[in-house]
Amino acid sequence: MNRNFKTILVTGGAGFIGSHVVRRLVNNYPGSKIINLDKLTYAGNLQNITDIENKSNYTFVKGDITDGAFIDNLFQKNDIDAVIHLAAESHVDRSISNPTEFAITNVIGTINLLNAAKKELGK
Repeated sequence: MNRNFKTILVTGGAGFIGSHVVRRLVNNYPGSKIINLDKLTYAGNLQNITDIENKSNYTFVKGDITDGAFIDNLFQKNDIDAVIHLAAESHVDRSISNPTEFAITNVIGTINLLNAAKKELGK
């Protein structure tokens, strides 16, 4: 990273890819606070990151990116200055059986993160 970020939010950090990203950030950037936000659905598993759960620069938050008030509050309380957004519905079979859930998570969830970041970073 070219910049020193104080607080990095990683969404979907208990999933397969997200857990690797979170682990790398926690281990390589001890001066940054890493917040792992995950809803812990079928794709998220805290067992993926048991090796870092007690690190001083790591925090896990269970929550849903589709809850705009929750996301706004998370940004307000944590002085987040960087976001790595990996939370998403991604299994094709589930997109066919419930496309609305995909749209809500992938579109509305992303909009909530963008709006919260815009509010907080614009101060």
